[in-house]
Amino acid sequence: MKNRVLVNLLLLNVFFSFSVLAQSQSSVNAFPKKNINWYNADLKEDKIAGASVNKAYNLLLKDKKTRKTVIVAIIDSGVDIDHEDLKGRIWVNEKEIPGNGIDDDGNGYVDDIHGWGFLGNDKGKNIETETYEFVRMLRKYDPVFKNIQSEADVPADQVNDYSLYLKVKAKHEAEVEEQTKLNETLKKFEKILTDVEKVVLKHLGTSTYTVDDLKEITNANRSVLYARDWLLDRYKQGFSREELESMKKRTETQLKENLNLSYNPREIIGDDIENINDSIYGNNDVKGPRADHGTPVSGVIGAIRGNGTGIDGIAEDVRFMVLRAVPNGDEYDKDIALAIRYAVNNGANVINMSFGKEFSPQKKFVDDAIRYAEERNVLLVHAAGNSAYDIDEIIHYPSRVCNDGNSVGNWLEVGANSIKANKKLCASFSNYGKKNVALFAPGEEIVSLTEGNLYAMVSGTSFAGPVVSGVAALVWSYYPELTAVELRNILLNTCTNLNKKKVLIPGGKPDAAKVPFSNLSSTGGIVNAYQALLMAEKIVSEKKSANAEY
Repeated sequence: MKNRVLVNLLLLNVFFSFSVLAQSQSSVNAFPKKNINWYNADLKEDKIAGASVNKAYNLLLKDKKTRKTVIVAIIDSGVDIDHEDLKGRIWVNEKEIPGNGIDDDGNGYVDDIHGWGFLGNDKGKNIETETYEFVRMLRKYDPVFKNIQSEADVPADQVNDYSLYLKVKAKHEAEVEEQTKLNETLKKFEKILTDVEKVVLKHLGTSTYTVDDLKEITNANRSVLYARDWLLDRYKQGFSREELESMKKRTETQLKENLNLSYNPREIIGDDIENINDSIYGNNDVKGPRADHGTPVSGVIGAIRGNGTGIDGIAEDVRFMVLRAVPNGDEYDKDIALAIRYAVNNGANVINMSFGKEFSPQKKFVDDAIRYAEERNVLLVHAAGNSAYDIDEIIHYPSRVCNDGNSVGNWLEVGANSIKANKKLCASFSNYGKKNVALFAPGEEIVSLTEGNLYAMVSGTSFAGPVVSGVAALVWSYYPELTAVELRNILLNTCTNLNKKKVLIPGGKPDAAKVPFSNLSSTGGIVNAYQALLMAEKIVSEKKSANAEY
């Protein structure tokens, strides 16, 4: 027993460790002070790589009033619209009478008071988990190509589809293999953990233990001391039984649902996913079964500032239009396209899109929708993704580049930066790209809201994008004369300039050569609210002066 435990401990130390974020809490005070509202800080004044929001409020906006309420559409998993730190921040469709079961505004969506849920049906059933896009594509192509031995046997008009089939098939096989191995590793880890804990508990003569109990173990045999040290190391890394259970659940969900060719929850909706005109479906449940992503996204953008509760969002005069279109899995292109069009048609000024995927079979639906938004002066903000990829090489959908090769001018692609402007400035998970990532924003270990009046520490470009959306909404609320393209250019031209800062490339080894931060985005900078407001004032003043001359 002793030797088996010791050997297994050494094996597990080689390939398994935990790095987790804090659990949800009822108060932000439960989190480290340095992580609370750091995205609002200023690099020069606070030595923190934030977005200079507090500086803007303190030096530029103290005696100014907003001139416009900015509507920000949140295309996401759902939002807890009843959260205490979002009171008064939720958009209301004034053309609709709540609860009367009638489509008062004639847009096809009944009782769409705060937005719409495209992941459900009119009986109130909702989709929580979906397959990945490559799984859906494999399901479509497999009956056609599974018996084909080579490309030479494929009709000329199906060669491209066959090539795509091989790609998604290989992707699926690799993902299933990876998740199966991870599932086995987690089970092995749990078994060893239980064995290790038995050694410690037998020594302590108790049925439970704490970290302090472990620290007090000094005089013991070699097996007990190894067990003590290994457990202490795990807890130091952030391990918890709760997180282990969460990881097990995620892996099981991957295998049973996300990667399962037979899993098709879309059946509850019954629409034709390849027909954009089949558009009237869903329900008005904008929270849905999991609002744990859209809620922190909204909090960063516009949680109530200075109310003594929770966090300080970036924009004050803002309303959130909630569009539930992002499941646990990959979103459908059709849902995203319809959500964008809904947002535009109902007056959204900014659309925040903290989601993405590797394949986009109905990309034309989305292309047409983002061009529709461009024509109607709506700014689109998209998170660059968390795979540590160069998205100049590997496309992260949706993309500002349309199928015809042209790019829209109302799009901002956002990478995530960490709290310190050192070699780890670019968050280790963030996608990057000299051409396709526009700028960076705070996105690592951010405290924000989560459902049920709780708070959580989150990381991801999913929360860097909202920093940019928040700054955009802040600027627009004071300078509504600006067009979406002008606002986009202001945000790009006023970044905190860190072009020459040498940083590690995401996904690289810790001892890898550093590169200039300018290599990772087109600006080489971090969004800066203070500087953006200064430039907005200058541009609007110049416009007024020019108009006064005529």
